[in-house]
Amino acid sequence: MKKKLIFSAGLVLSLGLAGCGADTAKEEKPKEETTASTGEKDTAKETKSEDVYFKDNEVKIEDLKINITETKVIPVGEKGNEYGEKPVFAIWYETTNLSDKDIDPTSAWMAVFTAIQDNDPNAVNEIEVGALPDDRFLNTQLETIKKDGTVENAVAYELDDLETPVTLVATQGLLGKELGKQDYEIKK
Repeated sequence: MKKKLIFSAGLVLSLGLAGCGADTAKEEKPKEETTASTGEKDTAKETKSEDVYFKDNEVKIEDLKINITETKVIPVGEKGNEYGEKPVFAIWYETTNLSDKDIDPTSAWMAVFTAIQDNDPNAVNEIEVGALPDDRFLNTQLETIKKDGTVENAVAYELDDLETPVTLVATQGLLGKELGKQDYEIKK
């Protein structure tokens, strides 16, 4: 129960990070330049040095980078899901703060990711966050990450079945542009 309360506090704090990266969706616009020798206009795309993406278990937005290092299903009653009523899909990850903003690993994850288990033919089935699956992070899950620092953490989602893959959807902050999706098979 204590784990759920601590994690719930992290969810509330994630609202403070809701804008993290949400304003970073700057589209590349053509830049017009006049060439000195001909006087003609040359249209070229401005390239931003920091790309935003979600691919190969890594998401990067302007303020942070999250790298998923491990996933697994934890049945009810086993270590990491001792108090749950459903099996959970546990994810271990590292968060790197790329800015001077106050970012913690739990709020960063919640601001960027949504987990879906597409087993309902009529509606999008966002699965619920479960208790923290790894006690190593009880005291560090809400610590502020220093600029260019990297901190480990974990999160768990309550599974509705043990067949349907979990799809992680990454966005640039809670209301930001979708960066991509990645499916994770349920490994028993």
